[in-house]
Amino acid sequence: MLRSLLLLALVAPPALAEGPPTSASPAGAELYFISPVDGATTGREVVVQFGLRGMGVAPAGINLEGTGHHHLLIDVDGLPPLEEPIPADERHVHFGKGQTEATITLEPGTHSLQLLLGDYLHRPHQPVVASRRITITVE
Repeated sequence: MLRSLLLLALVAPPALAEGPPTSASPAGAELYFISPVDGATTGREVVVQFGLRGMGVAPAGINLEGTGHHHLLIDVDGLPPLEEPIPADERHVHFGKGQTEATITLEPGTHSLQLLLGDYLHRPHQPVVASRRITITVE
């Protein structure tokens, strides 16, 4: 019996504890807001334009080196866990079709916005490509 277990251990492939490796981002990649600008006052419908330098945009599920797709973090304090896929909910909005602009509707008040680039599996790149957090006022 022990010999069978040893033989099995030698020929069986190891179990994968993790999925594919996290996608790498090139040095100097930058994610930023084209619109709105930090401190802007807007109406309830906000046009958000995403800017990206040093990388390309590809839809989720498409594994091309040096690309990713946008995620908009709304009223989120800090980035989500960087070793996991980015959550998908009303505060973590995915743009998995490769969109670079969207119109969102927000309640009146002060809101924070931040962009986070995800790879083909919705995971943050390493090193992380994120914009700085901006604050807008919705009237």
